[in-house]
Amino acid sequence: MTDAEKPPRARPTRRDYIKGAGVIAGGSLLAGCASDAVSDSTATEHSETPTTTETESYTVTMEPVGDVTFQTAPERWLPYGGAYADMGVALGQADGITGIGGADRYYTYVYDELPGVSVDQETIDEYPEVRTKEEFYELDSDVHLYDPQMLVNWFDWSESDIDEIAENVAPFIGNLIFRRSDEWHDYRYYTLYQAFEKIAEVFQEQARYEAFKQLHDDYIAGIQSQLPPAEERPSVLLTFEGTNEPESFSPYRLSDKGTSKKQWRDLGVTDALAGTDIDNLSTTNRGEYDYETLLSVDPDVILIRGHERKSVTEFRETVLQFMEDHSVGSQLTAVQNGRVYRGGYLRQGPIHNFFLTERAAQQLYPDIFGDVTSDTELFDRQQIADIVTGDFE
Repeated sequence: MTDAEKPPRARPTRRDYIKGAGVIAGGSLLAGCASDAVSDSTATEHSETPTTTETESYTVTMEPVGDVTFQTAPERWLPYGGAYADMGVALGQADGITGIGGADRYYTYVYDELPGVSVDQETIDEYPEVRTKEEFYELDSDVHLYDPQMLVNWFDWSESDIDEIAENVAPFIGNLIFRRSDEWHDYRYYTLYQAFEKIAEVFQEQARYEAFKQLHDDYIAGIQSQLPPAEERPSVLLTFEGTNEPESFSPYRLSDKGTSKKQWRDLGVTDALAGTDIDNLSTTNRGEYDYETLLSVDPDVILIRGHERKSVTEFRETVLQFMEDHSVGSQLTAVQNGRVYRGGYLRQGPIHNFFLTERAAQQLYPDIFGDVTSDTELFDRQQIADIVTGDFE
């Protein structure tokens, strides 16, 4: 985009003040990619802007971008997917969201169970797939919670495109964490709470993060203390197939430490694909397997992703019903026992994870935690809401 094509700027924005501190500390935008310091013309521009109340700058370090320095906490923010969007909401920043990179996999209905917690659905609907430079300019956010290497490898951005938006609009900070099977992702990964902590630093909301982490740690420990011995836990196959009449399936490996499998790891399940040569779904591996292959594995529980906007009943009346009527699918142990369930979100944030862990515990261990169709709750919704709305100590 040329200067002539950029939208006019009538006045300096909050993002100008963020950039004023030098967005990228050490002159590095992406790991291994050199970037010039703020230009003389940019420095001149900022010297002519109105001054604000002096605040101490701070730096957040996260791969692959490295060090990002902020003069003041961002107010307008743009996340790529549901994980980082949910982190922002958890940190009390819902009002500042400007759009999202992938609305199709951002599940906001969980907020309906949290008093006082919501996100502006109209904003999400207006900008549901922000992936072009023009949209980044238009939204004029203060920070972009995107892994920039994802833009390069998935959406054909160049390194110079990344540099341009970071310099002219706002910095990128984020890491693709939902899976760990993409060859291009050769830099550090983060767990869900490691990434959440980084985003808390971005927004200077460390107290909310600490409150979430404590509640999460107590929640997981309480569930794990009730789990049966390892030898009594079910074997689980996690797969993807978004149709109501599945004939083939794409595999996930629970041994992959991506955040989308967090609840299954926390619940100590056995991966039904362990010891097989079936690879995890990734950018380069789009392989599928049929019912005969599935029958050779014959897991106790089958979890199918791609149906998160269905209710439990809708899923059972479509996907499970089709498998029960299928000549080979009907032979599967999990189908015969009615143990085929929705597989959870690809991109889950900290609020999502509370709900998905509750659901997973009830799917796998109904005798302990209650059936997944019941009204049994494993965590206090009000406690989550209180942290989000700031009513906590």
